[in-house]
Amino acid sequence: MTDLPAAPRIDPLPADADSHARQLNIFRTLGRNRDLYKGFLALGGHLLGGTGLPAREREIVILRTGFRAGSEYEFGQHTRIGHDAGLTSDEIAALADAGSADWSNDDRALVDLVDDLCEYDVVREQTWQRLSARWTDEQLLELLVLAGFYRLVSGVLNSVGVALEPDTPGWPEAARLRRAPRDTSS
Repeated sequence: MTDLPAAPRIDPLPADADSHARQLNIFRTLGRNRDLYKGFLALGGHLLGGTGLPAREREIVILRTGFRAGSEYEFGQHTRIGHDAGLTSDEIAALADAGSADWSNDDRALVDLVDDLCEYDVVREQTWQRLSARWTDEQLLELLVLAGFYRLVSGVLNSVGVALEPDTPGWPEAARLRRAPRDTSS
């Protein structure tokens, strides 16, 4: 993974300066562009609060996308949400390649959806067939937009250098050890 910024490149709004921005660093940073912030909240709110997908399956896609994009912030924020949606700690760790999970075929297809998009920028036919056996056309579109939205979010977070809040979990420990920078000066 390319080196991430050591400090925020765009400072978040002060925590109490602007009531239109929520207090998380992501929202305080995006709040610097009010029109963009409104659009971001509209689509993000639909994806997180809509009824198109069950919460647990939605979080499998978001967590795997955050991991594949190398966004510790995104992964950390959705670790909590994933737990609340019914994912176990082992499943969350497995989404960061830091453990194993006994995925059902349906759950494995969601992981493969993200991996295909990250690797090939298209869902491969074999993955599509497994997904379309369970999900409606409307849900398939939602899954694709969900993965794409969180790839975009992860890229913004990484590029801008949005910092984790002190109480936000980051990578699971095994993933953190694998992602530690290597000393290549020798």
